[in-house]
Amino acid sequence: MQTKIATILLLATLAACTQPAEKAEPSPSPEPQPVERKTVTVFTTAENTTHRMAQTETLTFAPFGQPVETQPCVFIDPAETFQTFLGIGGALTDAAAETFAKLPAERQAELLQAYFNKETGIGYTFSRTNINSCDFSSDMYTYVEDGDKELATFNIAHDERFKIPLIKKAIEAAGGNLPMFVSPWSPPAWMKDNNDMLQGGSLKPEFYDAWANYFVKFIQAYEKAGIPVWGLSVQNEPMAKQTWESCIYTAEQERDFIKNSLGPALAKSGLGDKKLIAWDHNRDLIYQRASTYLHDPEAAKYIWGIGFHWYEDWNGGLQFDNVKRVAEAFPDKNLLLTEACNFPFSWETINQWKWGERYGTNMIHDFNNGAVAWTDWNILLDETGGPNHVGNFCFAPVHAKTGEGTLHYMNSYYYIGHFSKFIRPGAKRIVSSSSRAQLLTTGFFNPDGSIAVVVMNPTEEKISYRLYLGGQAVETVSLPHSIVTLVL
Repeated sequence: MQTKIATILLLATLAACTQPAEKAEPSPSPEPQPVERKTVTVFTTAENTTHRMAQTETLTFAPFGQPVETQPCVFIDPAETFQTFLGIGGALTDAAAETFAKLPAERQAELLQAYFNKETGIGYTFSRTNINSCDFSSDMYTYVEDGDKELATFNIAHDERFKIPLIKKAIEAAGGNLPMFVSPWSPPAWMKDNNDMLQGGSLKPEFYDAWANYFVKFIQAYEKAGIPVWGLSVQNEPMAKQTWESCIYTAEQERDFIKNSLGPALAKSGLGDKKLIAWDHNRDLIYQRASTYLHDPEAAKYIWGIGFHWYEDWNGGLQFDNVKRVAEAFPDKNLLLTEACNFPFSWETINQWKWGERYGTNMIHDFNNGAVAWTDWNILLDETGGPNHVGNFCFAPVHAKTGEGTLHYMNSYYYIGHFSKFIRPGAKRIVSSSSRAQLLTTGFFNPDGSIAVVVMNPTEEKISYRLYLGGQAVETVSLPHSIVTLVL
């Protein structure tokens, strides 16, 4: 048994070493090394149980022959590797920072460890924050005075009270390295054709260069304040006219802004290494948008990847295959989910199991279709689902009752953790194939040689199945409405 499994893992290592240039650029890490697979450790979260990422089993591999159709199986093949995993994280917004500041010191420390410590928490390795205000800010703000096209008055004093302190503490809790991308919801009102940060509107062409330089100023200011900026997206949800901060770009407008203003501004200022993410909206239009940018070589040369959200389900259902279409057509570009949240907020429904299952379903499909990273929305909100200056309240994986100084962990926190804790930056996705539609699965080969396989059961059924590796397998049971990570 040990010899067979070691041989399979050696093939996986050789395959990994001969893959074409990878799409993601995580922190350097060693290639996965062949390790003998003797046992599988199972971590479980399940409805109607006390299991919350609890270690529930240790299984031992045994020889199994040809599976039969009546026996559900999950087959893994580490000899076939795909995209390189970058990380999983959440957004460090004004709302999260303001809520965090209201907590007692011991609860602040608990939250930071719960999210960013890979041993005692779920090990977030990625993050996002907002440029200018967004809906999850208590006030509307920009960083310049009205009409200052030269950006002479630019300063980030607003962020120094809440947001910057939280980001610095998160970086420290993550061990000093927390890649972060930054996103605007709207340029200043005077740069837009509706003269309003809210209700959509578009950036006036005469301000394209000034707005591009605004990004540069922001990145430089944050880095001067001690916060490294890994990347940026061009515009949050560029096809959404919202009651909150928003700005509309057609695909052609975004393409032209990138190639004529933003890309050159970053390059000129020495920030050409920042990862530029286009689209940053739903999966429904992702192919049309990506193809418009990436069929233009002058725009494509500046674009690191295409970001997407999960909110297209309001329009008839989730469209995971659209992500795969972009991966197939543009294999040299990266794909990542840049925002997700459950809504509308209600404390009465906070414990419904569907909230976590939505995360599990989306994460499995997105990774299987080529995503290199996955970024949740606010890491923390208060008991109202805010603060939010336009009443657009939603759920976060963790909520604080600020009056009581307590934290409430939703099941979505644990569903995300089944990926973020056990799949580490630099991992390579492998084949994880289920013989039953009821069992959703994905798998990754970690840099330390371990394999993490996620199996989710969103049904009412209790399903016995085998995890197969070559001619070896372990037998286990998937509980109703459960998610497990099997580590081997």
